[in-house]
Amino acid sequence: MTDDMTYGRYLALDAILGAQHPLSTKHDELLFIIIHQTKELWLKQTIAEIAKAKTLIAADHLVKAYKSLARVSRIQAVMTLSWDVLATMTPSDYTEFRGVLGSSSGFQSDQFRAVEVMLGIRDSQRHGPLTAQAAVEPSLWDDANAALARAGFAVPEAALSRDWSQPYAPSEGVEAAWADVYRDTERYWDLYQLAEKLVDVDDALATWRHKHVLTVSRIIGGKRGTGGTAGVPYLQSTLSKRAFPELWSLRTRL
Repeated sequence: MTDDMTYGRYLALDAILGAQHPLSTKHDELLFIIIHQTKELWLKQTIAEIAKAKTLIAADHLVKAYKSLARVSRIQAVMTLSWDVLATMTPSDYTEFRGVLGSSSGFQSDQFRAVEVMLGIRDSQRHGPLTAQAAVEPSLWDDANAALARAGFAVPEAALSRDWSQPYAPSEGVEAAWADVYRDTERYWDLYQLAEKLVDVDDALATWRHKHVLTVSRIIGGKRGTGGTAGVPYLQSTLSKRAFPELWSLRTRL
C-alpha cells in the first residue's frame, strides 16, 4: 500500500464520474444514465457472487455458499428499489430525451442476460460474450442438483447430464428429491438451507421484474421499447420465469 493512495484514486472516481455523457440538454437524462450504469455495476458484483457460489457448491461446501447467495438477493433488493428513483421521472420528462437513445435498450444488457443464464434461465437467443460463455457451462441450478445427487438422492440422469446450452425442463424426479429434503430438514439442513437461499434469489428476481413492469408502464405506457420489443407486454411475459422451478412446485406436494 502506498502512502499517496487517495479515496478518489483507489475508486477511480475520475473515470467513473466522467462516464456520464448525456446526448441532450434535458435534466432527467443524467438520472437515466446513472440508474442504468449503477445497475450494470451491481450486475457485475452479482455475476462474481454467483460464480463464487457455483464453485463452492460444486465442491460440496454448501454452507460457505450461503453468503454469496444471500448477497445476490440483497443486491437484487437494492436494484429493485432503484426503480422508485427512476419513477420520479414522468412520461413528459422521458419523452424530452427518449429520441437520443436510438435503438439502445436494457434488453441488450449482456450482464443481465448472463445472470439469467448463470442461474438457469436459458430460453432466449440473446447472447453477448458473457452470456455465450455462461451458456455452455452448468447453471447454478444444475450445480445444486448435482450436489443433491452426490448427497445420495435419486436425481434423474437427464438432469445431471444434458446439453447445458438448452433450456432446462422441470423434472418430477428432481422435484421429488428436493421434496424429500424438505420433509426432513434437520437431517438435510445444509441442502434445505441451500434451497431456501436459492428461492430467495428467485423471489428477488421476480420482484425486480414486477417493479420493472410497473415503472416502464408508468413512464411509457403501451409504447414499444427502444430496443424493438413490445415494451410492457414483453416485460409482463417474463414475470412467470423461475430459475429453480422445482423448488416452487414441490411446495404443493408437502
